[in-house]
Amino acid sequence: MNTTDARRILETALICAQQPVALRELSALFNGAIAADSLKLLLENLQDEWAGRGVELVHVASGWRFQSRPAMREYLDRLHPEKPPRYSRATLETLAIIAYRQPVTRGDMEDIRGVTINSLLLKQLEDRGWIEVIGHRETVGRPALYATTRQFLDDLGVDSLADLPAMDGLPAQLEKAAQFELGILDMPESAPPAGPKDAPAPAPARAAGMAVPADSASSRIPEGPQSSARQPST
Repeated sequence: MNTTDARRILETALICAQQPVALRELSALFNGAIAADSLKLLLENLQDEWAGRGVELVHVASGWRFQSRPAMREYLDRLHPEKPPRYSRATLETLAIIAYRQPVTRGDMEDIRGVTINSLLLKQLEDRGWIEVIGHRETVGRPALYATTRQFLDDLGVDSLADLPAMDGLPAQLEKAAQFELGILDMPESAPPAGPKDAPAPAPARAAGMAVPADSASSRIPEGPQSSARQPST
């Protein structure tokens, strides 16, 4: 099989895919006849071919996918005039703590935010597929340890935790990532944020691209390096 045919097959498979496709899955298109390194080179060539278009080929946590470029969002939104789901400050702050300090317990989050965290908030983040329990801390009560998921990285359009935006860029990306999906409604807080532990209000940032052709589109917390959270693999 020549290079042109191989690229055409990869291009067709990725455009028709509803979710990111991992390299090992793409290898199945050729019955394993094309080595992983060669596949990566073909995918990079495809990226170059689509460089001047409104759609781009990107690599995210779960694999490769086509998505719209951020510059196209203004126009695509006109086809989908629905208001993006609202995110409460409590939701954004809690998710940011998990993303940048994972793995963390609910108690850790409450210590950082200075307020009690509504259990329904964590449940909705789990249902959304953005966080999960990856274990339990060996201490009294063995509290659950929370971390973000590969789906969370896919929806933000990034490859790994190291590619997460700064805290002030997170809220806008989350809203765009969920614009065409069931969103998270504002959740009441048990008490108003107070004291020095309260995080600053997030600011808007550049939106992530929308996946193609799927229906869905697809503050840094100070101090301390990322702990030994499970790293999403490609």
